[in-house]
Amino acid sequence: MSVDNEVRRPTTETDEPGWEVEPNDDWGVAVVATVGRQLRLRREAAGLRAGEFGEAVGYGEDLVYKIEGGKRIPRPEYLDRADEVLGAGGLLAAMKEDVGKVRYPKKVRDLAQLEGRAVELQLYDPLNVHGLLQTPEYARGLLLMRRPAYTGDEVDRFIAARVARKSVFERDPAPELSFVLEEWTLRRPLGGRALVRNQLEHLLEVAQLRNVELQVMPMDREQHAGLAGGIEVLKFEDGSVVGRSPAMANGRPVTEARQLRILELRYGIIRAQALTPRESTAFIEQLLGDT
Repeated sequence: MSVDNEVRRPTTETDEPGWEVEPNDDWGVAVVATVGRQLRLRREAAGLRAGEFGEAVGYGEDLVYKIEGGKRIPRPEYLDRADEVLGAGGLLAAMKEDVGKVRYPKKVRDLAQLEGRAVELQLYDPLNVHGLLQTPEYARGLLLMRRPAYTGDEVDRFIAARVARKSVFERDPAPELSFVLEEWTLRRPLGGRALVRNQLEHLLEVAQLRNVELQVMPMDREQHAGLAGGIEVLKFEDGSVVGRSPAMANGRPVTEARQLRILELRYGIIRAQALTPRESTAFIEQLLGDT
């Protein structure tokens, strides 16, 4: 098979973070290994050495070996170019969907899977606007403030994962969603006032959904049941429940009845102490007018 003579600058991303396979991610390891094996078999069938193939697709030989060996997650553009060079007729490019899912951290995928099955979600985040409520721009602003800093690629990866989780709002039938937000997280001008305005406008839009109850915990409350940290309670159609909180089991998901009772008790009190959904909407509208 001939390789075009276009001059390409080999890309070296061997040490770039964010494209490694998590060793404890069995499904991710299997996907990347399968994709790598297919790439190697097609390259060898085309009679190309790794160095020749790397030059043709615009990546270094070392990276070619790492991808074919299941050690690195191939970029979407790598699969597109490989499909073109090897004449795969779209079969290699079609792998981008599964490979894209592998790029989401395993814990994020596991959480998204649970959220995708839940019929009721009770969510409280004392530190930030909850991830399911964040606009992509606001999420990017928060991620860019992290120290030590994430790479640009890691930021893109985390934003893509958060956007993917938002499919919970599009399900039919829709799950019941309850959020409690802290007033101070809405007042902080993180990322600039334009980002905050867009975020507040988005909260008002979400609050209009029939299956969503959004409440704000005012800063002037003298009693607060959420001081132990965030809470997530997910309920499923079969009656099972999964909860999570940094104050319990080191933040790992819990299903034991006593622990779930504690989380639901705390969440219920937090909701009672917060503004009602109608009061919360009026409060956010007021904040938007002042921003």
